This record gives sequence, C-alpha cells and structure tokens, in this order.
Amino acid sequence: MQHRGQESAGIATTDGGRVFVHRGMGLVTQAFTEEAMRPLVGGLAIGHTRYSTTGGNTLRNAQPFVLQTLHGPLGVAHNGNVTNAPALRQHVLERGVGLSTASDSELILQLLAAMPADLPRGEAGWAQRIAHLMTIAEGAYALAILTREGIYAARDPWGFRPLCVGELPLDDGTKGYVVASESCALAPIGARLVREVEPGEIVRVGADGIRCWPGVARRPDPALCVFEYVYFARPDSVIDTQSVHVVRQRLGRQLAREAAVPDADVVIGVPDSSLVS
Repeated sequence: MQHRGQESAGIATTDGGRVFVHRGMGLVTQAFTEEAMRPLVGGLAIGHTRYSTTGGNTLRNAQPFVLQTLHGPLGVAHNGNVTNAPALRQHVLERGVGLSTASDSELILQLLAAMPADLPRGEAGWAQRIAHLMTIAEGAYALAILTREGIYAARDPWGFRPLCVGELPLDDGTKGYVVASESCALAPIGARLVREVEPGEIVRVGADGIRCWPGVARRPDPALCVFEYVYFARPDSVIDTQSVHVVRQRLGRQLAREAAVPDADVVIGVPDSSLVS
C-alpha cells in the first residue's frame, strides 16, 4: 500500500498481552530493516503508510498509535480526517487526558481508551466502544484497531474512505484474515477478497473468523471521495464493487466527450493515475 502514503510507515503487533511497535520516516523500505522487524512478535498486527492531512510530517505523527489499557493492548491505524477534532480534543483534555500530537488519529486512540469503564470487557466491549466513537466522530475515517481479541475495522457512515476484508490460507490448513484500504494489497500475500466493509459498519477478524456489528446508520447517499477513483487508489483495486481501472477508462471517455480536442497530436496524462483513461 506504499502508493497511499510515502511520508512515514509503521507496524504494531500484539501477542495478546504486550504491544510492540516500530515506526520510521520515508518509504517502507527506508522505515524497516530486518533488525527493526525482529521484535515485532505476535499473531495480530496492523500497519500504516502516512499521507498527512492533520499534523506535521514528523516521526511523532507516524502511525500506528498504541497504548496499554485496562482491557489490554490497543492500537489504531487511521485513514481519513475527523472534521470535529478540535471539539473532541477539548473534550479529552478536559477529562485530564494528555495528547502528545495534533493528530486526529491519536485522538481516536485516546477516545477509545477512555470510554466508560462499565462497558463489558472483550469483544462486546470493544464493539460498543467503537460504535460510540462512530456516533461522536464526524468526517472521514477508515480504521484498523488492534486489540488482544482481534482486529476491528470500522468505516464512517458516508463511506468516504475504502476498507475491505480478505481471507488468507495458512500453511497449517487454517485461515487468517486481512483488513486493507484497497483490495490490491490482498493478492500479493496470497489472500482473496471476501467483501468490503460497509459504510457505518464494524467488522472484527480473529482466530474464530469474521464477525460484524452495526456501528452507526449508513447514510442514504454514500459519498466515497472522488479522489479515490481519480488519484489515490491503484488501478487494480476494486472499491465499492467498481474496478478502479474501468472507472478511470469511463472518466476518460466522458472527458473526451465534454472537452474534445480533435486536432491534438499527443495527449499526456497528469498525474500518472490518469494514463489508463
């Protein structure tokens, strides 16, 4: 998923009790070495490549963000932009919780960790915490949330950012599961696309398979960011059941109808994502 962010990269893992994390600046190949990967043990992991929309381009803002909580390890990888972050930030600070960055992704982490303690522990508790977060966070978010029970995926009710679930056959004959922003990340590791996370939905993947819950009501008029099809996504991805490659070809045909240049000798795509059009 290098194409979705080139500023920094990070991976967080858990063995069920401890959480391990490594983050570095630049491309994945610059941020990670074999030595850096060695301490990242455990059967659950989330990763992130950053294209900043909130907070500066510094290692402090690199994701995933991680914490130890009363309910075990917690990690968050976030793609999007929480538009009411200033109000939520004030709410967190007034409760005596400090924040070390201006990132809305760290804010999401602290909001999840600081939910009421009377919520049940384990799977049901995290699902309720995430659902509550989805009622108060506005804007765009596709989340991968690391816990000791499994990895939770959540998508905002507008579906601004894509999120999908894949299935990975393991050497011992069992199945593993993958959550990714785009389906193009699945085939290179031998996984297959199972389905996309619906707007407003919470999905958990773990040793017992896939479970899902309603987070918040899906908007009647979903609004996937147009830049996904035009620029962000890789052409071999499928987003909201549509092939990105095919959508770009259709956009190219429509552009030719609306802005025909009959005497042109050469048509040059800018940026490169427009070449398939």
